[in-house]
Amino acid sequence: MTERTFNLNNSVAPVTLRLIIINTLIWLAQMVAEHRFGIDLAQLLGLHYFPAEDFSITQALTYMFLHSTDGINHLFFNMFSLWMFGSVIERFWGAKRYLFFYLTCGLTAGLAQELVWHYELRSLIPLANEMINLGDGIVRYGREILNLPVTVGASGAVFGLLLAFGMLFPNSVIFLFFLPIPIKAKYFVIIYGLIELFLGINPSWGSNVAHFAHLGGMLGGFILIRLWRKKGDIDGPYN
Repeated sequence: MTERTFNLNNSVAPVTLRLIIINTLIWLAQMVAEHRFGIDLAQLLGLHYFPAEDFSITQALTYMFLHSTDGINHLFFNMFSLWMFGSVIERFWGAKRYLFFYLTCGLTAGLAQELVWHYELRSLIPLANEMINLGDGIVRYGREILNLPVTVGASGAVFGLLLAFGMLFPNSVIFLFFLPIPIKAKYFVIIYGLIELFLGINPSWGSNVAHFAHLGGMLGGFILIRLWRKKGDIDGPYN
């Protein structure tokens, strides 16, 4: 196995920096469009269920660059994680492989979300032109209900980076804000993945979060890393 010097520093690698800037600028554009012009960019560019009227294949890419405008938390934690894990991975893989990996994880996350929606909403597809009683006096066409779910955010791609970090640097120690004890990256990834699985299976615990999309990003990253290692394109782990 090739030996490399493992060095975590605080500088931001160039592609990671550009991704952070792009996500932040788009979030600001969302805020301006919504509050100044009444345009909901999430509705236009966020990922919809594929049978929905507002679905577009380009949303599989655009959704991962938008974030919730209800506050800054969604954007901040995604960009913080992108900086924390992405910069290190980019330095080891180089810009092109890193960006391909990031986008692929975002795409597999979107695919996972589509599969979840299909499991939940497929029975409504034949009822698209019929009125459906949702209770409490709310009646809507089936096509309107199919159009309601929207997913935005870089979380799926970021979870792919988290998985990659755990596979490349399994013995690196991570310190968390909410857990004041050190934990090795390999254990952190396993625990986080199990938590996401639990919350995905029990949605009442996980609020309005696309947990299976996060798992889809991790799964896509895992498969890609295994393929690259089998072909000899990458090595590791590095510690």
